[in-house]
Amino acid sequence: MKTLFLLVALLTGFGSQTNAANQTAIVIHGGAGRISPESLERFGEENYRATLRRALQAGHAVLKKGGHATDAVEAAIVVLEDSPLFNAGKGAVFTSAGENELDASIMDGANMMAGAVGGVTVIKNPIKGARAVMDKTPHVLLTGPGANEFAKSAGLEIVDRKYFHTDHRFESWEKRRKEKPELKPKSKNGASLSGDRFYSTVGAVARDKNGNLAAGTSTGGLTNKRFGRIGDSPIIGAGTYADNRVGGISCTGHGEFFIRHAIAFDILARTRYLKTDLQTSADVVVKEQLKAMGAGGGIIGLDADGRVVTSFNTPSMFRGWIGTDGKLTVKIFK
Repeated sequence: MKTLFLLVALLTGFGSQTNAANQTAIVIHGGAGRISPESLERFGEENYRATLRRALQAGHAVLKKGGHATDAVEAAIVVLEDSPLFNAGKGAVFTSAGENELDASIMDGANMMAGAVGGVTVIKNPIKGARAVMDKTPHVLLTGPGANEFAKSAGLEIVDRKYFHTDHRFESWEKRRKEKPELKPKSKNGASLSGDRFYSTVGAVARDKNGNLAAGTSTGGLTNKRFGRIGDSPIIGAGTYADNRVGGISCTGHGEFFIRHAIAFDILARTRYLKTDLQTSADVVVKEQLKAMGAGGGIIGLDADGRVVTSFNTPSMFRGWIGTDGKLTVKIFK
C-alpha cells in the first residue's frame, strides 16, 4: 500500500510539472495615460475592449495550435495595428510635418534574435516589417526609406500613405499645433512640460507551450513629434526585450526616458541579478524610478513561467491577458 501511494504521488507530481511546462500565456497593451470613460465616448468603450479581446484571441489561437511565441505576438499586434482605435498602424498619430511615421520591434527570447523598423511610412503592418528584419536580414533595425524598400522586396503589404489618415488623429494633431508646444524638453530632468497625456503604443508578450517567450511593440509615436524622431518602441532593450531565462517586456510611455534608461532590459536584469520576481522589478522601475523623473508610462510582461505582470504610473492603461489558467481578462482603468 505504501509503495502504491508513493507511485501515485510520483506520477501526480510528474504530471503537474509536465502541465506547467506546457502552459501558454499572452498579455497585451494598448497604451497608458489619462484615459477616462468620457474620452472613450467617441468610439465607445466596448469597441476598445472588443478589439483588445480580438487581439488576445488571435495570439492565443496561435499558442493553442502549438505555434511559436513570436507568431502569437505578431498575430496579436496585427489586430491592434489594423484598428484605428490605437496609435499603431492604421491609427497612427501625425508628426509635425503632418505625416505618419511608424516604429515597431519584435524579439525572440529563445535565441535573443530581434528585428525592428523605424520611421516607416508605407508598411501596412510595421510589426511584420520588424519580423521580416529579424528573419530575413543580419540586421536588427532598419529605418526610413531603406526599411520601406526592404519591406517591398520582402513581399509585405504596402499601402498608400493616405491609408494611415484618420480624422480623429488629424484633429488631435491640429489641436496640438495650435497649442504650439516646444519641441525640446523644458524641465531639468528632460521631461516636456507639454508632453502627451496619453501614450498609445501597442504591444504583446507571449509564452508558448515549449516555454519560449517573445515580445513585440508597435507605435505611431507622439502627436506632433519632430519628423524623423524615433522613440523607444523599435529600440531593443528600451521598449522591447525577451529572454527565456527571465521573461518578456513591452513598454509604453515617454520614449526618450525609456531609451535613456533601457527600461525593458533593466526590469529583466533586476529580476535576474537581484533574484526578485518580475512584478517587483517592474514596480520599482515604473512606479518609483520613472515617476521620479516625471516620465509617464507602463509595461506588460510575462515571467519565465508565464505569470502575467502589468505596471503603470498613469491613471489608466489599456491591457489584457489570457493567463496559464486560460481565462481572458481585459482592463482599462485602475
